[in-house]
Amino acid sequence: MKRREFLGLAAGAGTSWPFAARAQQAKRMLRVGAAGVSPRSSSYYVAFERRMAELGYREGDIFTFDHVQADDKNKTIDAAYREIAERKPDILLASGTEANLKSALATSETTPIVMLAVSYDPLALGYVASLARPGGRVTGLVLQQIELTRKRVQLLKEAIPDMTSAILFFDRYSGDQWKAAEDAGARLGVRLSGIDLRDPPYDYDRALAQAPTNNRANLLVPTSPRILADRERLAQFALRNRLASMFTYRPWVDAGGLMSYGQSIDGMFRQIADVVDQIARGAKPADLPIQQPTKFEFVINLSTARALGIELSPSLLARADEVIE
Repeated sequence: MKRREFLGLAAGAGTSWPFAARAQQAKRMLRVGAAGVSPRSSSYYVAFERRMAELGYREGDIFTFDHVQADDKNKTIDAAYREIAERKPDILLASGTEANLKSALATSETTPIVMLAVSYDPLALGYVASLARPGGRVTGLVLQQIELTRKRVQLLKEAIPDMTSAILFFDRYSGDQWKAAEDAGARLGVRLSGIDLRDPPYDYDRALAQAPTNNRANLLVPTSPRILADRERLAQFALRNRLASMFTYRPWVDAGGLMSYGQSIDGMFRQIADVVDQIARGAKPADLPIQQPTKFEFVINLSTARALGIELSPSLLARADEVIE
């Protein structure tokens, strides 16, 4: 079964002639900068660069992607963005939390910013005037994580019909998702135990030990920059401890998690590249509508289900966009 393609809305480009053509004549680089806790080698950054190449921006020729990794201790996200700003980027990426956007905004009063708002609402917080016309120098994508969190609880309940309790790991970036999951669980007759993760790198074995002894069979994991960076370690932790797990993105399922429901993270970064291209061609962020994903992928790891002794219903398997054998 094929996974669904990640689709988005396309915004119109400006009337000025392409940056790529200007750069080829003037030998000027388009410099895009980003900072985050995940390494440059992450699949979504690779997807971003590949899409930029497809659009005609060859790395090292007329385009360069500068990335600084933060670690929350020796180098904060603020420090990482300040370091990026010293390299004079033409456009900044701010993916993940509100803290990333605030740090990017603090580096300059003029640099365009393409955001991927994962765990906050930029409209409600006043960063943009509207989704249709942002009105400033910030545009990009915004996700509906609260609604998706409720759906994930529902899908895990469908996979484990007799589930009456589950654990949910969350951190300071994903508290809203924890509250949404708790409310959804209550409506479905599932009691959730929230475990607050602190002081990265997170100790997941210690977090599991904090859960009630009769509630260590099912695990829900929201998304945050630090949790996403730990995706392989966390997926293997869930498998090792025989936890039926529901994650936010496919990479966790590829690493051994049971299920995920959400957008294609690589697809979102390809879409970010399209927005960068529009700005490079002359479009103003103020006029580029902020996009909201409309397609989501439900992925199941059937090998993990078998290893855990879980028999998934044919109807649930048929609804999956991809089943990993």
